[in-house]
Amino acid sequence: MSALRQTAAQVARRARTVRPGPLRTKRSYASEHGHDHHHEHNVEESFGVAFYGALAVIASSVAIYKISRPGPNGELSTLHKYWQKVSDFGNQWETRAQVMAAALEQASHDKHLLLHADRSKHHELTYPEVFTHGSPHNIPAGHYPRLDKVIAHYQKLHVEEEARKAKKLAAEASKQSQQ
Repeated sequence: MSALRQTAAQVARRARTVRPGPLRTKRSYASEHGHDHHHEHNVEESFGVAFYGALAVIASSVAIYKISRPGPNGELSTLHKYWQKVSDFGNQWETRAQVMAAALEQASHDKHLLLHADRSKHHELTYPEVFTHGSPHNIPAGHYPRLDKVIAHYQKLHVEEEARKAKKLAAEASKQSQQ
């Protein structure tokens, strides 16, 4: 058994020596490689965002200064004229908003009146058949309502309406003949 242990220990020692540990790693630095072949790189750099930003700020400040100065003969500056246009546009929106608010208030008042007003319970029927327009289901045979009085009422209304129309037409015809 001891021979087996010795062989295992030898194999373990060899495995440790073959495998490089953290102490045996070789470090390489960029400065160590080829001092003889070192060339400077030709890098073309642009002016950058800051330079162009500074130019834009200078140009815009000169432009704002020019348009903010009053014109000859005491005229208003261009910037002042533009501001007046913008403020007038705002006033138009303000008047529109006031008109819209007044219209909405009136509409809500009208809606309140219409919803809470007393309504007439009487509905004038235009023709007697409206009573029998419903479905005939669940009505036993021979139990239809008697509508003779209703029909007579509407025929009377019709005759009165025709007489009124005829009277009106006769009055208009007499006016035409007198002229």
